[in-house]
Amino acid sequence: MTATKKYSADRLMKVVLAPIVSEKSTMLAERNRQYVFRVADNASKPEIKAAVELLFKTTVDSVMVSNVKGKAKRFGRFNGRRRNWKKAFVCLAPGQEINFTATE
Repeated sequence: MTATKKYSADRLMKVVLAPIVSEKSTMLAERNRQYVFRVADNASKPEIKAAVELLFKTTVDSVMVSNVKGKAKRFGRFNGRRRNWKKAFVCLAPGQEINFTATE
């Protein structure tokens, strides 16, 4: 049984929120075939793997997850906090690639 059959397609479409495109993530993609995504806070590693395989039609080797703490910010004289979020590092199988450029 594949991982995509285990979860509903509606749930998998809500797991991956956005790709993180930065200097560091671009370097990871070039060197290690690792792509970085912002994912839902309650997403598990198997769900993330299934979602990336469904959305980008690729084969995923492994998934590493990091919980990012929200920054403390000031709003005038009040202290506040940005919300915490989850980051996923997805390592693709050899020969696989994800292209984020828009095709029209």
